[in-house]
Amino acid sequence: MEWKEKDNALHKTFVFKQFADAIRFMNAAVPKIDGINHHPEWSNIYNRVTCKLCTHDEGNIITQKDHDLSKLLDETYLEIVRP
Repeated sequence: MEWKEKDNALHKTFVFKQFADAIRFMNAAVPKIDGINHHPEWSNIYNRVTCKLCTHDEGNIITQKDHDLSKLLDETYLEIVRP
């Protein structure tokens, strides 16, 4: 599934085989996210991690920071599902 633009934000739900994989994804992403200092709005329910990306300090719009973060999250997802 690709990122979708809606209401001035990028949205995507990552689906995993099990809960532990979803948590592993979130934990693996945290240091990378901190490294770029741009943080997602995300939540976890069982084997799904739902993400919303927008730049709050730019007026809640999509910026290059969000595109960079979406790429980082996609790459981290692949590291978890295709080790």
